[in-house]
Amino acid sequence: MSFTFANEPDASRYTLHKGDDLVSVLDYRDDGRTVAMTRAYTVPTFRGHGYAGELVERAVADIEQRGDRVVSPVCWYVADWFAAHPERAGLLAARRAS
Repeated sequence: MSFTFANEPDASRYTLHKGDDLVSVLDYRDDGRTVAMTRAYTVPTFRGHGYAGELVERAVADIEQRGDRVVSPVCWYVADWFAAHPERAGLLAARRAS
């Protein structure tokens, strides 16, 4: 069964479908410079198959390809994904010192 990835800017989310089923959602806020990834969610019946990771990977690739935004990983899952993929750290928004 094939996967369909989509950016739904009117809903401020990326989605991943498996066939006709919505399996995972990544909510974001985009201020024109930074995409704050605020929540990764996988439908409970589809958990444990790596769908959220696949969705984050595709969303990051989409943002990277556009080349006009950086990412702020507000969601813990997205922050963990970036920690596991240090090769993508160049896409992260600079953090301010406290």
